[in-house]
Amino acid sequence: MKKTPRYKAVYQFVKALIISGKLEEGALLPSENDLCDQFTVTRPTVRQALNALVQEGYIYKHHGKGSIVASQRRTLGLLSFRGFSEVLKETAEPVQTKVLEGPVKQNWPDDFFYAIPGPLQKANCYFLKRLRLVGDYPVMLEYTWLPDIDLPDFDQIPFSKQSLFSTLGRQYQIEVISVDQQVKAILASAEVANKLGVEKGDAVLHIYRKYGTSREGFYLFSSLYCNTDKYSIGNIFN
Repeated sequence: MKKTPRYKAVYQFVKALIISGKLEEGALLPSENDLCDQFTVTRPTVRQALNALVQEGYIYKHHGKGSIVASQRRTLGLLSFRGFSEVLKETAEPVQTKVLEGPVKQNWPDDFFYAIPGPLQKANCYFLKRLRLVGDYPVMLEYTWLPDIDLPDFDQIPFSKQSLFSTLGRQYQIEVISVDQQVKAILASAEVANKLGVEKGDAVLHIYRKYGTSREGFYLFSSLYCNTDKYSIGNIFN
């Protein structure tokens, strides 16, 4: 069994205090020495944890004062290839998924944003359109396509309550293991603006993704639109 890195205990402890509101914006964190004593770790270990919190926007460092809780325009780790539910499982707010369409069988779209591997072109695909929310705040509009190959009863699964990645692993023994992604800022179309609660023409983050899996030649594809007005988008801390 893989041992959890020691710095992660410090990271998770401080992060939990911030998320729960026990450490509010502007609050001074315990000193590095205090954290070393509390967790029986070295100062480089504590600094590794604090640097991760800085990178995620939870704290900032002030010379002569120490580490301070930042304004909680939170960073969501949505650039990770882990699923939405997995990434946000530790958030204090409830996480919701609204299925807007699917899963439904269809042909692969024309002019697809990734080249579809030859063997997959011969199959139809499943299409799934979902709105992802933190609390009641929409943060992501997600379009997903995956090949209709050895996925019995896939269109019967209620993905408003179940994680796509977890379901693929549990029911079909398909694990997502990698991602190729392209990220750019765009102006929101009328549909994207309506779903994300922004104005048409506002800037949103657009991400194209191709997921590699443990099943050879089996790929998932997603087109994601992210509303960053309240939450910034970053990579997840592993």
